[in-house]
Amino acid sequence: MKLIVGLGNPGREYKNTRHNIGYMVLDNYLGKVEWKNKMESYFYSIEINGETVIFLKPITYMNLSGLAVNKVVNFYKIKIEDILIIQDDLDLPLGTYKIKKNSSSGGHNGIKSIISELNTQEFGRLKIGIGKNNNIPTDKYVLSKFSLEELKIINDNMEEYKVIIRDFIEKGI
Repeated sequence: MKLIVGLGNPGREYKNTRHNIGYMVLDNYLGKVEWKNKMESYFYSIEINGETVIFLKPITYMNLSGLAVNKVVNFYKIKIEDILIIQDDLDLPLGTYKIKKNSSSGGHNGIKSIISELNTQEFGRLKIGIGKNNNIPTDKYVLSKFSLEELKIINDNMEEYKVIIRDFIEKGI
């Protein structure tokens, strides 16, 4: 069983904001699916190549993402190596990405919450660059909406993110 978590915040006002890149990637990967409201998350489960894959969008808001992730991990007995978290990253140029395992939160409050709740940082991560603007406070910047030009860059890279998700499902990190 695999768990793929897209980080973000629920609500229309957060749609297309930098902090919601995890939600955006899952929505793009899955297309139009019927999400269930379950375990403080939007929850979708499917069998892929004989393996159950749970897709999760926590609705606890970013800073408490770990609460929802921990509930699902404990209920389904998911191994840490079978978890992939999709998150925004201020330190990466827009649209670029890094795949990491066993790394610190880097100041990301959603990741801090997950590390705290799971009591480990050994899970996998797809970190997607949202760029940085030193003229705007970080908390305001991550909640700002992407411009149309920035959305085009993100959308142009969605195929790469899809490949990473498919590879994770088939091979792990």
